[in-house]
Amino acid sequence: MIGQAKKKLISSLSQKKYRDKHGLFVAEGPKLLHDLLEAGIQAEMILTTENVPLPETRSSAVTEIVTAQELKKISFLKTPQNTLAVFRMPSVKFHPEQLNNQLSLALDGIQDPGNMGTIIRMADWFGISTIVCSKDTVDCYNPKVVQASMGALARVRVIYTDLPAFCQQVSSNSDLKTFGTFMDGENIYALDLPSSGIIVMGNEGSGIRPETAKYVTRKIAVPSFSKGGMESLNVGIAAAIVCSEFRRTTLL
Repeated sequence: MIGQAKKKLISSLSQKKYRDKHGLFVAEGPKLLHDLLEAGIQAEMILTTENVPLPETRSSAVTEIVTAQELKKISFLKTPQNTLAVFRMPSVKFHPEQLNNQLSLALDGIQDPGNMGTIIRMADWFGISTIVCSKDTVDCYNPKVVQASMGALARVRVIYTDLPAFCQQVSSNSDLKTFGTFMDGENIYALDLPSSGIIVMGNEGSGIRPETAKYVTRKIAVPSFSKGGMESLNVGIAAAIVCSEFRRTTLL
């Protein structure tokens, strides 16, 4: 049986202030658990139903066998999986010069957890290891983000900072170009794109804010082939197209 203290702790981790307070986050499902453990992220508690194989790399985490009904009551998912774990947030050391000779993403005010998780998963697919976020971008340890990332959070580091100040620092002290997505940007399919740089994606409704946009080296756009109707792409889809084009042109 899951004790009341554990239930209260797990429930509190749905809120960012308590995730930050405790330095903990929740992940659900055997694959996600396995990916996070393999990446060396410390599990503090593992709750699982019977006959679920667990990785040997679970270190000192306390593993407790619970019923499916108990797990359902504390799960953040509409359709609970048979494993729920509480992990400690890894400490991340970051300096802008670490992005030299790399392709990286910057997110300016992304709000939807599903979009955020999709972007993290997409970054992993295209070999992008760092995402730099404005401080008001949705928390990468939000349970919905963690689940939507499908384990990619174990391999992609997400940094939160003053994004305009970061972009200013990059433009002043680095040869990296900063690419921003805008409706009036250059057709991305017509460009010769570099193998390194920073791609800035903006908020779902308002795009890249002006204080960040002024440090963008080059404005780019995914052109529409529609005869009318659609005004913009979902930011997760747009990010995937843009990253795909950067990777494609470097392979030609």
